[in-house]
Amino acid sequence: MKKVFILFSMLIALFMLSGCGGGSGGSTGTTGIDSTGNANSDNTMYGDNHDEEDNTDESANNGGTAGRGTTVSNGYTLTAWNDLGMHCMDGNDFSVFSILPPYNNLHAQLKDKNGDLITSGVIITYESTTGTDGKINGSSSDKTNFWDFSQKLFGVVLAPDTGLKGKKTPSSTPDTLEYNNAFGWWEAEGIPLTPYNDDGSKNYYPLVKVTAKDTSGNILATAKAVLPVSDEMDCKRCHASNSLAPKAKPKVGWVNNSDPEKDFKLNVLRLHDDRMPNAVKDNMTALQAKGYTYDVKGLEATANAGTPILCAACHSSNALPGTGVAGVKAFTAAIHGYHANVTDPYTNLSMNSSQNRSACYACHPGAATKCLRGAMGDAKDSAGNAMMQCQSCHGHMSNVADKNRKGWVDEPNCQACHYDGMRETSAIDPTTNTLRHVIDTKFATNPNTPANGLSLYRFSKGHGNLQCKSCHGATHAIYPAHQADNLLAKGIQGHAGTIGECSACHSSVPNTVTGGPHGMHPVRQSWVNGHEDVAENNAAQCTVCHGQNYRGSVLSETWTARTFSVENGIKTFAKGHQVSCYDCHNGPNP
Repeated sequence: MKKVFILFSMLIALFMLSGCGGGSGGSTGTTGIDSTGNANSDNTMYGDNHDEEDNTDESANNGGTAGRGTTVSNGYTLTAWNDLGMHCMDGNDFSVFSILPPYNNLHAQLKDKNGDLITSGVIITYESTTGTDGKINGSSSDKTNFWDFSQKLFGVVLAPDTGLKGKKTPSSTPDTLEYNNAFGWWEAEGIPLTPYNDDGSKNYYPLVKVTAKDTSGNILATAKAVLPVSDEMDCKRCHASNSLAPKAKPKVGWVNNSDPEKDFKLNVLRLHDDRMPNAVKDNMTALQAKGYTYDVKGLEATANAGTPILCAACHSSNALPGTGVAGVKAFTAAIHGYHANVTDPYTNLSMNSSQNRSACYACHPGAATKCLRGAMGDAKDSAGNAMMQCQSCHGHMSNVADKNRKGWVDEPNCQACHYDGMRETSAIDPTTNTLRHVIDTKFATNPNTPANGLSLYRFSKGHGNLQCKSCHGATHAIYPAHQADNLLAKGIQGHAGTIGECSACHSSVPNTVTGGPHGMHPVRQSWVNGHEDVAENNAAQCTVCHGQNYRGSVLSETWTARTFSVENGIKTFAKGHQVSCYDCHNGPNP
């Protein structure tokens, strides 16, 4: 049948989402985008930046500890990360409709102690491992009915625990990552992971063990990486039968299905039929051409007859290249555009007027999951209030719904907030209500990445051709973040936060002034001993991080306590200290 070929080809092509998504990798780079043992005591580090270690665990499902996250032997460093910081899936029921299937992406890079990336001659695998809650998540097909409906939704019959791109659910049997030459990383795309532990409890931050071996089977390095996944992307808040949202009630009444996972979804389809009763009829030819046999009576009738609805069948999505019907609004425009004008029954404010993440968390993960976390999501002012919200980067709901916006592709970038020594708390220029555009590229994402006109963090790379995420963490989870997110950095360098210790990748630290990440010098005793000539000959370059008055800035903060021998004795800097010329002598003067 046509749908089998079309959808399978489409999914193999690329499967992408950005804030909460189905996938994001692939080797084509098209617009349809889808470890050193102990920390070196030499205090070797490139660029203490503004991240601070914060072990606060926002998840309601965390539990104990998983210990050190990464080990290295034979001089190799292994980093591994999830691409989006959180993947959403439709929960345990796919019999009514589907927005997103279980689909997670794992990326990794392996470096030797010369700082060179290893691109061949090794085997890298992933497998299930104990989470921070002390439990295992080692299967998926026994926890959701997705595999019963994969053919009707995506045109593919899948073996149990096998994902849309052939990768297996993490289990005690390792599966492999393949090298992607276009992006310079190892990848396992479309891992069908759910947030359900084997004992039935939930953990939105399951861990996998990643192992690099040579072709003889010798272990070179291991790492623990988190593959965040949430089923908190639901519509129960308003669309569950008898909710507090009267405008969500279908004309003929609530469905009142005894299964809460089916109930709200059937209410959504019934309401869709109310407002667009001819949706299937008017688009039948296009739907049939794609292999969908929906009932002309409507979406609810189709689902009740045993065929679940794929929302992207009509509403195109860059998460599913090739989807959608011409003339029908893209999914992101339709869903955000309509709900921007909805009044939240709990706040009596329009969703578009919300100034905080509560409006987004009504549908996105979420009150329990805490998708927005890390250095940005956890940033607080002196009164303890969150300094950044979803709107700080994405704008209001109506901005996300803009018809000219390409969903999951038109996204904010790092330089919109990090430029010229500044650290803004909003990427939106208040004078234009659009993304701030700057000239400074020191902290910028790569231009035309992964395609012309785009500049996406999740595909950008920097120092030593390392992906930005390999050192800074995943989108929505910039280090330091959740307890599970922090395991990788702690294992590599002994503390949470941006991976910046030179010894993480170098057996001997390069003697450089501006050759480190973002043009930084090494932070170690040898730099303390030898920086005088550099400062005397070009003190202005020091102001980039140490401030215009040389008294320190957020860019010169220490990530961990450090002790150095200086001219007048020993100096110890506490974690978070903004290193200044005045700490040791009379400012920029000797």
